[in-house]
Amino acid sequence: MALSKHINADRLVQDSHDKKSKHHKLTGIDSNTIQHSYGARYGTQPLPKYHFSSKGIDAESAYQLIHDELALDGSPVLNLASFVHTWMPAQADKLMQENMTKNLIDTDEYPATQHIHTRCISILADLWHAPSAKQAIGTATTGSSEAIQLGGLAMKRIWQEKRKAAGKSIHEPGPNIVMGANAQVALEKFARYFEVECRLVPISVESKYRLDPKKAMEYVDENTIGVFVILGSTYTGHYEPVKEMSDLLDEYEAKTGYSVPIHVDGASGGFFAPFATPQLEWDFKLPRVVSINTSGHKFGLAYVGVGWVVWRDQAHLPKDLIFELHYLGSVEYSFSLNFSRPAAPIIAQYFNLIHLGFEGYRNVALDDLRNARLLSRALEKSGYYAVLSDIHRKHTSAGATIKDVVGIDDDVTDYEAGLPVVSFRFSDDFKKSYPEIQQKWIQTLLRARGWIVPNYELAPDLQQIEILRVVVRENMTEVLVDRLVSDLMEITEQLTTADSPLHALNDLGHGHSSSSKTEHTHGKLGKGEGSTSSGTYAKQC
Repeated sequence: MALSKHINADRLVQDSHDKKSKHHKLTGIDSNTIQHSYGARYGTQPLPKYHFSSKGIDAESAYQLIHDELALDGSPVLNLASFVHTWMPAQADKLMQENMTKNLIDTDEYPATQHIHTRCISILADLWHAPSAKQAIGTATTGSSEAIQLGGLAMKRIWQEKRKAAGKSIHEPGPNIVMGANAQVALEKFARYFEVECRLVPISVESKYRLDPKKAMEYVDENTIGVFVILGSTYTGHYEPVKEMSDLLDEYEAKTGYSVPIHVDGASGGFFAPFATPQLEWDFKLPRVVSINTSGHKFGLAYVGVGWVVWRDQAHLPKDLIFELHYLGSVEYSFSLNFSRPAAPIIAQYFNLIHLGFEGYRNVALDDLRNARLLSRALEKSGYYAVLSDIHRKHTSAGATIKDVVGIDDDVTDYEAGLPVVSFRFSDDFKKSYPEIQQKWIQTLLRARGWIVPNYELAPDLQQIEILRVVVRENMTEVLVDRLVSDLMEITEQLTTADSPLHALNDLGHGHSSSSKTEHTHGKLGKGEGSTSSGTYAKQC
């Protein structure tokens, strides 16, 4: 008989000690508590989890306790769910260690760090073809989520200024912003937090699970502050067609006189497309694009904690959003959602920019794409899976066809442009043959082997389709691809065995982490305590 869900594991352990605790009547201190609480050599009394202990423990014991508990986390190398980069060279680690105490906001105290910050902005502005890298303006952020808020705020303020100049209301009916229903949750956060109507454009198979520019135009009007266009959907890795969206907005302005700008969410693609497919038109080459954000800790190949937002020129960042700060003996100018931020991630980013250069970033990008294509083809050839992402599919151009006939080596331009993301699901034939097998079981069984591969629904209008998704980062080598494919095939074939005990996985629900239910109840929102999901992808970015 299974234990009831209401059993409190912490209470079980507390009540199972060899000797019951007796607390001092005056101090409330447990007289049996031992200060050094790591391992049997120090005793087995636990530290309190949710309130201050009366006395601390030595640093070595504290380290070992936390170190051992964190061993329960998944392996960053096998975490194929996240876009976040997890490895840098030892020299970058050393720079991070040397500068971890520096606060980026203290410009007068750390002027060399500020010079590095400015150089990074200039390098990105040049990479993204700003009309003049000297006139472009930007800032580091904690990630793309903050960068998106800043880009959206600038567009909202410019819209407000135009409305006021024309003698029109900024409240009725109020501003709106247009984005695909596949948008990452940070984009929707901007709309909700800063009181802008969020207009989600439904996706479809025909639109490749991303924003359809023609359909998006049905949502644009004189109160649209801008369109968020995503360079790399978190669902399937498809690039949204920035050039097509720009052309349609050009036509709209010619007909109506209303100018609607584009902010490119290049959280992943901003540090990938310029190197993998430099011929792609998506950046400041298009006058309609007024701002771009990216995450340095994704394909910028830096550790987590750094993002960037750049405006094509100062005219697109209203002055009243920039604060003049008289702080610690200097005058500083700031446009951000927070004040203090660590300088080390910016320094790590600059390390990559000068260490890798254009050629180095391109080599990494092309290698990621090769491994992603390898995984995609292997999955499709198995017959068990259908791949929704398209980076392994060749263009139907005459040039690509001639190369196939002649036997010339493939070039990245022969394939559909996109992020090195492999999104896949059970094939129709597999589902027809084994309707009782649930795709979520794959996530659970892969996790049992160390792999972290999420299974989740597509965006609204296609939420009935579940996908598994693998992000191929720099440390996802061909050796790991081979091992992943082997494990996937073995797991899938075991599930097809009629008498397989693995069918009992249906009782495991969604196969989420088996962390303590008691642990989850402390300091967390419960089910139903947040707003209803709109369907946008709300997992980590």
